[in-house]
Amino acid sequence: MKYIIALLAFATSAYAHEMTPTYFEIKSSYMEGMSKTKFRLFNRRSDVQYYEFSAFDKEWNPLPFATTDKLVNIEYLDIKDITIYFRDTDVKKVYYVCTTSRLLKEDVTSTAIASKICSRIK
Repeated sequence: MKYIIALLAFATSAYAHEMTPTYFEIKSSYMEGMSKTKFRLFNRRSDVQYYEFSAFDKEWNPLPFATTDKLVNIEYLDIKDITIYFRDTDVKKVYYVCTTSRLLKEDVTSTAIASKICSRIK
């Protein structure tokens, strides 16, 4: 019984951000030699305002990509649409795109928890 109570307490106190879609598609872009994918990021965390994007292959090796901001500022309960660009030579390698919450040093408390969410290619 004490484990159920502890689990419920943790589940109600921990909030993560949301990123959609869960399974993304990469499409051609208007720029020659580049392809793109789009994400919608929703900040459900009142203690975090910054999120960082990253891209990986199947073995979790980092891949290069471009976006207007790799570190995105999103206020609590706001939504932001993000477009990520990949070189056509890297498109077949892309498997995961992730967002990680970034805590500013002055905002970090002993209870601050970083969250990481990844989407996988369709």
